[in-house]
Amino acid sequence: MRDDEKYTNTEEQLLYLQKLLDEEDTAALKELFTELDILAIARTLESFPAKTRDLLWDYIPDDVLGEVLAEVDEDIRADYIEDLSASDVEQIVRGLDAQEVAEVLDVADEEIKTTVYASLDQEIRAQVENLHAYEDDVVGRYMDPETVNVKQGVSLEAVQRYIRIHHLLDDESQQIMITDKDKRLLGTLSLINLIKQPQEAVVDDYMDDFFTLNDQMKVSDAAALLRSKELHFVPVCDSDGLLVGQLNAADVLEITQDDADMTLKHMSGVSDEEEVFTPIARSAKSRGIWLGINLLTAFLAAFVIGQFEAVLDQIVALAILMPVVASMGGIAGSQTLTVVIRGLALGQLAGNNKRWLYNKELWVGMSNGLVWALVVGGISYLWFSDPLITLVITLAIFINMSLANVSGVLIPLVLKRLQIDPALSGAVILTTVTDVVGFLSFLGLATLIIL
Repeated sequence: MRDDEKYTNTEEQLLYLQKLLDEEDTAALKELFTELDILAIARTLESFPAKTRDLLWDYIPDDVLGEVLAEVDEDIRADYIEDLSASDVEQIVRGLDAQEVAEVLDVADEEIKTTVYASLDQEIRAQVENLHAYEDDVVGRYMDPETVNVKQGVSLEAVQRYIRIHHLLDDESQQIMITDKDKRLLGTLSLINLIKQPQEAVVDDYMDDFFTLNDQMKVSDAAALLRSKELHFVPVCDSDGLLVGQLNAADVLEITQDDADMTLKHMSGVSDEEEVFTPIARSAKSRGIWLGINLLTAFLAAFVIGQFEAVLDQIVALAILMPVVASMGGIAGSQTLTVVIRGLALGQLAGNNKRWLYNKELWVGMSNGLVWALVVGGISYLWFSDPLITLVITLAIFINMSLANVSGVLIPLVLKRLQIDPALSGAVILTTVTDVVGFLSFLGLATLIIL
């Protein structure tokens, strides 16, 4: 039975797989994993907790196990590799390319790495060791070290013959690199030009301009460049201009996805490694740090409230309305923070346009602040029939929402200047600012106007 007869989307596939597990239908499970492609198998494994995942490994065909391991999340790969011997890992990585071998061995202990290194083809081993020499967050760690490159001055006919003899092209190859004798990149040649242009012409005649990434560039910066230029293939060079690898469409997609995932997790105070089915203890530990930081900021807000104990004792309505002020400021600031962090990630904020953004968000905050201050003020008057309380909360809402928008711009820009990821701590700082400013303006105005 074909896949499209069983399910039409990922959720239906998941339900079908759960049904097979419940029925212990071994034959159907083996058939299913034989039909699924590598990416689908990896995503399926990530959709189950560890106990169920351990059962599913047995149904993955041996000839694709290494590719699947290279594709799944790092913590899942580490859990699987942990119980394997060096000979098991040798068998798994046999036939994989350097990128895939590097991914698998990245989570293995040093003893297994050393043993497996010794079993690898000399060229693959050198490429894997080169990849492992890079930090995890730089372009070099993501690149494909295998490139198709020819020397300048060679005819197109000679290039085609060379490629056919050595079987160099694969599904991911999009450009042929033109280099000098020192492997310094001079340009690129498209496969279309290689085929359709006069074969007696030399590669130099149809060499295209090229955009490269430095192998030591941070992945977050590379992701912004790749998105802005809509690139699907990029040569990677070192600081001397020497060709060291390339980013294919799959590599580009991985970089942009990883960057987006990391930004989303950081905005919520979640570690890079945590996934949906990460074990309880690991998830609790990774989130606990930011919960502790948030607790400290909450006590700061509580301290501000404590300074106005006298006015709160006399006017109960203030205590009832106080969360409204903080909530409206928090939402307004979060909207601005999200827009600014996205702009920074896409490389859209630099120079004079930061001032324009600041002025824009100030006016947006003041406009929305005025409208919603009047709305909240009207509700407060209908509720408590007290013009002074109405005046206090109207002014407080306006002040807090205006300053929240300004903070939503300034906080990520300042953090970026300090080389701190805005997504990692921006939300916590913003919440503190909007709470403190909200309570201070609300209770301070109440003290001045009412008492």
